[in-house]
Amino acid sequence: MPDVARATTAGSPLEETGRIPVMFGGRGEEPRPATSVTPDYERIHRSSEFRALRGRLRRFVFPVSLLFFAWYLGYVLLAAYAHEFMSTKVFGQVNMAMVLGVLQFLSTVVVTVAYLRFARRQVDPRVAEIRRQAGVPEQ
Repeated sequence: MPDVARATTAGSPLEETGRIPVMFGGRGEEPRPATSVTPDYERIHRSSEFRALRGRLRRFVFPVSLLFFAWYLGYVLLAAYAHEFMSTKVFGQVNMAMVLGVLQFLSTVVVTVAYLRFARRQVDPRVAEIRRQAGVPEQ
C-alpha cells in the first residue's frame, strides 16, 4: 500500500494540480475560452420580440397554474368537508378519494407534458431568434 503521507518528488503525476483531467468526454481537448461579448440585456428587455415572448408565456402559464391550483384546492376541500362523497365506492375497495387522488398525479403529468410541448413549439424558437438578434453565440 503506498504511503500517501510521504511527500512525492517534484513533477510527479500525484502532485500535478495545475489542471483537472477531463472526466467525461472531451478527450483531452482544451476548453473553449469564454466569450467576452456580453449581450445588451436592456435592449433585449425593451425589444418588441421579448415583450411578445413574455406575454405569450404568461398567457399560457398563469391560466394553467390557476386552473391546476383550483383543481388541487377542490380536492383538498372535498377531502376535508365532503366525507360521504369521497368515501363513495366506485368499484371494489376503490372510492372517489382514491380516484381523484390518482387524477391529481395524472393532471400533474398532463400539465408538464403540455408545458414541454408549448415551450418546444412556441418559446424555444422565439428565444433562439432573440438570442441570434442579440449576437449571442449558440451553445
